[in-house]
Amino acid sequence: MFASLARMARSRTYSDAIALLNTCQSNAATIEAIRKSGGRLNDWAIPEMHDYLRKIGYAPADLDRLHVVHITGTKGKGSTSAFTERILRKHLPGNVGLYTSPHLCAVRERIRVNGEPLSEELFAKFFFEVWERLEADPKPLAPHTPVFPIYFRLLTLLAFHAFLSLGVDATVLEVGIGGTYDSTNIVPRPVATGVSALGLDHVAVLGNTIDEIARNKAGIYKAGVPAFSVEQSNGGGGVLEAYAREVGAPFAYVPAIPDVPLGIRGVHQRTNAALAVALARSFLVARPPPGSTLDLAAPVPASFLEPLASTKWPGRCQTVVRPESKTTWLLDGAHTVESLTACGEWAYDAASSGAATPASSRPNVLIFNCSGGRAAESLLGSLLDAGARTAGVSRAELGKTFDTVVFCTNVTYTDGAFKGDLTSAAIDPADLAALATQNALRDAWLALNPGFDPLKVHAVPSIQHAVDIVTALDLGGNGSGDGEKVVLVAGSLHLVGGVMEVAQLQDALGMA
Repeated sequence: MFASLARMARSRTYSDAIALLNTCQSNAATIEAIRKSGGRLNDWAIPEMHDYLRKIGYAPADLDRLHVVHITGTKGKGSTSAFTERILRKHLPGNVGLYTSPHLCAVRERIRVNGEPLSEELFAKFFFEVWERLEADPKPLAPHTPVFPIYFRLLTLLAFHAFLSLGVDATVLEVGIGGTYDSTNIVPRPVATGVSALGLDHVAVLGNTIDEIARNKAGIYKAGVPAFSVEQSNGGGGVLEAYAREVGAPFAYVPAIPDVPLGIRGVHQRTNAALAVALARSFLVARPPPGSTLDLAAPVPASFLEPLASTKWPGRCQTVVRPESKTTWLLDGAHTVESLTACGEWAYDAASSGAATPASSRPNVLIFNCSGGRAAESLLGSLLDAGARTAGVSRAELGKTFDTVVFCTNVTYTDGAFKGDLTSAAIDPADLAALATQNALRDAWLALNPGFDPLKVHAVPSIQHAVDIVTALDLGGNGSGDGEKVVLVAGSLHLVGGVMEVAQLQDALGMA
């Protein structure tokens, strides 16, 4: 009775929803728990999700009404999801859902309908419907199972509930981590499945080799459901193909596509677009729109050209120009050696072509962060080496084009607070207090760029500190502030989101 009274008295605003969501265990903590358990917690992942799904009023078979395109991979799964969603939205008469992670500025960005995040009102409505159904059935599946699922699982349940409630015609579902044990992997029969480029990441959970990672990600393949993969240059393709045969999923590598305009910049995006074309084609063949006379035979069907060219994927190879402050922001959440290489190629290809920056200027300010434990020098070196190759200069020459470099934490504000949506319990307090990661990055930059003025390399405790440094820069050298600032922000999607929040770039978050 008391629980019912508490629910009746509860405020149900968006802020209240975010506050409750933030009480759930973070993804980083979950990964550490699995690492310490030797992977045993994985065995419970899917049974627990099935039980949570039951508690909120659904059976797995209900999820087939979402008509899911399921996408995993190490690199490019988010971009592939964005391309796929945009193609389907162009062709289907009803609503198209998109579930991705992480978010940049607001949690509700993860759950989109027709390219737009759920409104705060709808997010709060659906959140409390899910939360209170879980609260009303607290008996755990196993002694270690929490009453409320961890952060990503809870958001996955919320996405399923929202999309079913809104009656979407198609859902593009991006895996969180891996595939086999991911909380998204409870859809019995997707319409199509795809794996983007594989690489070594989350090895504590997925395995130490490409083949082990491939086997985990292949877990989204289902009997009788078309199973696609890009050509796997790092290995693992044979594992994907073998698993598809094992479960009876028709498997195909996607062919390269012609050089057509893409809304997401970067040479590497052509591979992601090719996978999206295959997935969208497969969906439209299986579920053609009413009265459809689509010609899908071409390598890139004519009706796919406009959506591919207009696809937006905020925070990834994204340019935001602010003429009033003479600042151009180059935003890319790249955080691995491979993705930072692609970031460097994009940033300097855009600069040299004049397509993204005023006066064809190159980045002259860098804001960077990476999660603790990642090799600072190799990450920064990958970014600089790729930029130098693309710009046709040496790494030393490229380094000299930067006026100011800032390494900051992912804490949002100078007072040490996070915006509610950006709260992270995963940051090591000891690392944060000492700015250990940021000082390691600063040392790495100075080692990579001998002779760079140390006074222009900053290690600061928040994103707001970093943005304030950029705002105060006078690159004109005459006190007028006339110099153009071209700010490259990279190393972490959480960083990119925080910069967009603090620098008031939220109007660049839309995908419609």
